[in-house]
Amino acid sequence: MHIPDGFLSGPINGALACASVAVCGVATWRARATLGEKQVPMLGMAGAFIFAVQMLNFPVAGGTSGHFLGAAMAALLLGPLNACLVMALVLAVQCFLFADGGMTALGANVFNMGVVGALCGGILHRVIRTVLPRTRGAFLGAAFVVSWLSVVGGAAACAFELAFSGTVPLKVVLPAMLGVHAIIGLGEGLITCAVLAVVLGARPDLVVAWPRAAEPA
Repeated sequence: MHIPDGFLSGPINGALACASVAVCGVATWRARATLGEKQVPMLGMAGAFIFAVQMLNFPVAGGTSGHFLGAAMAALLLGPLNACLVMALVLAVQCFLFADGGMTALGANVFNMGVVGALCGGILHRVIRTVLPRTRGAFLGAAFVVSWLSVVGGAAACAFELAFSGTVPLKVVLPAMLGVHAIIGLGEGLITCAVLAVVLGARPDLVVAWPRAAEPA
């Protein structure tokens, strides 16, 4: 989903860059007001972990490979807005140092993988949790669902952006993107649940989305 330069039209790139900057601006303002000494190192560690794990690719189908996104995991560990900041930083480093995604499309990539993946994933997890029991199993089950949806949702947003830019017809790009990323999303959900289960077992106080009054296990 790392869109290269030249694939999106100027208006699409501009609109998504403005949206990403606005969300990151709000996230930065809120982080300055709310983050404590415990949370700041967590942002750095989460960003380093996501950056490292994204370097590991796994085969999907037909010569296609995928990698861990980490947006939903970051949203549940740090909160949706803080996760947007982490994803924006990771994507910016990948873009400028490793040419992973185009510079002109950086705003679009941050929107697809940060805003859609982290912000929407974190909010959706809160909604799902309102109808589930307050147990660890239900929490991890909801995390798996939103992790899968974060990947599929980001892929769908990318497909619509390519179609609206006139790069590829929607009837071609949407099924292709959703088909591949539906499989990648399964790996995303498993990795997210594994990481959250380990953190919950050791330090549940570090998981922002974990309800403090929830029952253990």
